[in-house]
Amino acid sequence: MPVLTTDAESETGIPKSLSNEPPSETMEEIEHTCPQPRLTLTAPAPFADETSCQCQAPHEKLSIAQARLGTPVDRPVRVYADGIFDLFHSGHARALMQAKTLFPNSYLLVGVCSDDLTHKFKGFTVMNEAERYEALRHCRYVDEVIRDAPWTLTPEFLEKHKIDFVAHDDIPYSSAGSDDVYKHIKEAGMFVPTQRTEGISTSDIITRIVRDYDVYARRNLQRGYTAKELNVSFINEKKYRFQNQVDKMKEKVKNVEERSKEFVNRVEEKSHDLIQKWEEKSREFIGNFLELFGPDGAWKQMFQERSSRMLQALSPKQSPMNSPTRSPTRSRSPSRSPSPTFPWLPNKTSPPSSPKAASASISSMSEGDEDEK
Repeated sequence: MPVLTTDAESETGIPKSLSNEPPSETMEEIEHTCPQPRLTLTAPAPFADETSCQCQAPHEKLSIAQARLGTPVDRPVRVYADGIFDLFHSGHARALMQAKTLFPNSYLLVGVCSDDLTHKFKGFTVMNEAERYEALRHCRYVDEVIRDAPWTLTPEFLEKHKIDFVAHDDIPYSSAGSDDVYKHIKEAGMFVPTQRTEGISTSDIITRIVRDYDVYARRNLQRGYTAKELNVSFINEKKYRFQNQVDKMKEKVKNVEERSKEFVNRVEEKSHDLIQKWEEKSREFIGNFLELFGPDGAWKQMFQERSSRMLQALSPKQSPMNSPTRSPTRSRSPSRSPSPTFPWLPNKTSPPSSPKAASASISSMSEGDEDEK
């Protein structure tokens, strides 16, 4: 779109208020009343028609070097960035962050094109213009939002909003019959480039949605959207609903498998614990058994002690030689050793060889008893 100039503009198409011509003495006395950048983020950014710049002081044309040094000190540098901002994403936010931080004291104005202009020059959008306006208002880097922004920047637009610089990526933007809609801004020294964020764009997001259309259609059907709202045919609706049922069954089977795995793992852990405890108890039992019944065990010692005590109890104590109970008449053969006698047992004598001998022995025993008495 060709840029029209008026008498109030210079030959380059830039307003005289932004040129290098010295202002009059009366204009120098007017103080700047430009809106200041937002310091608190408790409310969304205002729209330009609600808080337009009514400053009457002249806006001298600044060079990029001057703006980066922090001049002018009495007003912020007004930076403009425009776009469609459909499906507002991190790439948009990073571009606006760069535009906001170009200069020490910047006031960022963001222009958003309407649906009519966008559909005419670029294509259909996912979000309507009201949604796109509202999305920009809630970006922390934006100080002011300009609705229904022009597709090509005109001198009247630059003068109305007292724009010092225009921020956009440096790639030539061919549209509306022009190889680069920012060409005249670059020639006037008012263009400041920003860097694009690779890997994210509105077109990329739309491509993902189109590629995975079936997945998103099934998801929205499951969430309660009708086939008519999704523009899905009757056959596809039944197919998607059947696939949702299959996915639910798969999920149930997966959950059962996971639970069974957890159960098996728990059983294995408990079995390991039981085996370990059994081994510990068996070692303890074997050790106790060896302590009792081993070669040098306590049971053997106890058995030996009891055996010795029993032998001592069973063995008789021999009487001394001068004991009165010993019969002086009895003689022992020197060749035979005396045999032990047990007082509690009856004396065993050889049977008498004849009745006379038996009567003689009985009489001798009776005599002995009388002597003892």
